[in-house]
Amino acid sequence: MSTPERRQLRPTDVKRLNRTWRRATQGRLGLLVESVTQPFNTGSIFRTAAVFGVEHLWLAGNATPPTHPNAQKTALGTDRLVPWSPPLPAVEAVKTARAEGFRVVALELTGDARPLHEADLDGPVCLAVGGEDHGCSPALLAAADAVAYIPQVGRVGSLNVAVATAVALAEIRRREWAG
Repeated sequence: MSTPERRQLRPTDVKRLNRTWRRATQGRLGLLVESVTQPFNTGSIFRTAAVFGVEHLWLAGNATPPTHPNAQKTALGTDRLVPWSPPLPAVEAVKTARAEGFRVVALELTGDARPLHEADLDGPVCLAVGGEDHGCSPALLAAADAVAYIPQVGRVGSLNVAVATAVALAEIRRREWAG
């Protein structure tokens, strides 16, 4: 028995595949990004938000907007695909996300945080992530409806904020698709 030849999908096939996944995706997903100041992280987060169908991205604190030239380099134009709001104080951004019908789940290491794979991520969820050095602010954590963390077994205590955002958004969608 021979193994079929593996080849990368052509652009038309990729579009068809993505349409299939879009049809299987009904859940509302928001993202709140607080005080992420490195433009390359901002661009990466926007690109990830576009990939996972984030409905709206709220910037908070002193977050770098996607209009920054270096953010544009990593966003690769995807910032045009994700509606976003200029930075607000974190508590105001949480209130705005709630007014849009989202439950806010912060991604942070706290005493009451649930492992991401056990966290309640059902319904309209707005994932909140914090800055590179200090994570989510105390004000954001106090305003959030819940807190989750990504279990880590290696000798490193944290992930890059853009990578952590991608892991969490993927988990939220994975659960929806697993139905």
